[in-house]
Amino acid sequence: MLILITYDVSTSSKEGRRRLAQVAKKCLDHGQRVQNSVFECILDSTQLRRLKYELEAIIDETTDSLRFYNLGDNYKTKVEHVGAKSSYDMEGTLII
Repeated sequence: MLILITYDVSTSSKEGRRRLAQVAKKCLDHGQRVQNSVFECILDSTQLRRLKYELEAIIDETTDSLRFYNLGDNYKTKVEHVGAKSSYDMEGTLII
């Protein structure tokens, strides 16, 4: 299923900037960045639970926030893109 993850991490302190980098890296490990603090991830329910747990362990809930949007398995009809930075097919064949 396609999960859209967005976050807002306070960067007013050194610790906040460190948390921001950790959240971004964790999201990059599971999907692709589509905007600065927005990632598209193809995950099953177990992977999603694990990723939520890992991200919640990183953030400071008093100053930071996470949002998870479940677009499901039929996401190709729910996502429309206009403009630069077209995305790649995350479920397609990767040729290196």
